[in-house]
Amino acid sequence: MGQKSSPHDPSPRPSAHYRCVGVGVGPANLSLASLLHRYPEVPNLFLDRREAFGWHDSQQIPGTTLQVSLFKDLVSLSDPTNAFSFLSYLHDQGRMYHYLNAQFDSVPRKEFRNYLEWASRRNENIAFGETVAEVGFEDGVFTVGTDRRRVTADNIVIGVGSRPWVPPQAQGLLGDTQFHVNEYLERAGDLAGKRVVVVGGGQSGAEAVLDLVSRPHDRLPRQVCWISRRRSYFPIDDSPFTNDFYMPSHSDYFYGLPAEDRAAFNTEHILSSDGISESTLRDLYQKVYMHRFVDGDPRLVRLQPNREVTGVTGANGGSGPWDITVRHNADAGSTEHHEADVVVWATGFRPAPMDFLAPIADRLEREGDELRVDQDFAAQWDGPLDRNIFVQNAVRGQRGLADLNLSLNAWRSSRIAGRLRGVHSDEQLPSFIEWSSKTAKESWSAS
Repeated sequence: MGQKSSPHDPSPRPSAHYRCVGVGVGPANLSLASLLHRYPEVPNLFLDRREAFGWHDSQQIPGTTLQVSLFKDLVSLSDPTNAFSFLSYLHDQGRMYHYLNAQFDSVPRKEFRNYLEWASRRNENIAFGETVAEVGFEDGVFTVGTDRRRVTADNIVIGVGSRPWVPPQAQGLLGDTQFHVNEYLERAGDLAGKRVVVVGGGQSGAEAVLDLVSRPHDRLPRQVCWISRRRSYFPIDDSPFTNDFYMPSHSDYFYGLPAEDRAAFNTEHILSSDGISESTLRDLYQKVYMHRFVDGDPRLVRLQPNREVTGVTGANGGSGPWDITVRHNADAGSTEHHEADVVVWATGFRPAPMDFLAPIADRLEREGDELRVDQDFAAQWDGPLDRNIFVQNAVRGQRGLADLNLSLNAWRSSRIAGRLRGVHSDEQLPSFIEWSSKTAKESWSAS
């Protein structure tokens, strides 16, 4: 069984040059670091400001699971023999048979988080506790200034992930009694007898509501109200042909579409990414049934989809209780009010800012709020063609819903790794679906 690695020295080689330097160590850049680990001819360094690896640690509600296959780990779909796969993790920990015998329907999310941490600890090219302050370009190389040192690189790979988002009416009001679901485990401990409003109709909101109504009787909130803009609480579309949206061939097809078509596609098919697992919906429905009809507590759960929170005000200097103003989307002019002791915002995430790019920001092309990228996820800029800034997990508008999803993580990293190594990355066969007339001709000619 593998031994636990010691924490990395945050400042190896204080004045060095690398083929690539990665900014941020979440699943995206951790995937690339894992794929590059077997290629010493590509010197690389990945930096993260956090003291240790974390992945939605305060959202690891007991019982939650991944919405994707265990094969969609850091490396398997691009390099199945790589030592950083999920199966390698299970083998290293000595529990392959135990995992099989447990017969999990889906990977426990906390287990996957522990796998990611395991991979980060085994890679000596990753340094935590080091903040990248700025990225510049001088004398034909990128300069990376951190709070500890200065290094240079031929290429930069940005993987800073996303940050919690709340609507404007909640900004400035966050604290112990009003918080984003990303802080759920820190702040939602003792809510017995409290009136709780959860805002957001996706998986995170559903998990929070399910946790609240699953507590022992003496720890139950007084009431839980679940508000969503969607017309109902919709399941994730995990059907076979829909999953072809999460294949490399569709990502490349999507990239070639006009911007307005890409935006329309993402809106139309959002539930293939942001819907709720059917197991979560079933468990939640059963809990509501039990509370209402068996336990005789019909007022515990209020379900209010198709509504928009338009205002939040609080008494006692902003500590609550909170007055939540809600508009029904199908009933013009209607207004509802909820008094809540605690408000949980399950309103998603937005790409994290990249302020460290300020020294070269005017040299980078943009498409809306995103950096414009080429087919290998390299940002378009006015610098040398052999000096690139790769962008991970931040171009959903150009690459589709899969860009923020674990599904194409290993493939995207493989394409970037191939560019860094000067080789063509191996690709899997295209989708059964002929997404365009070009792919139709290629499919028939190949057969």
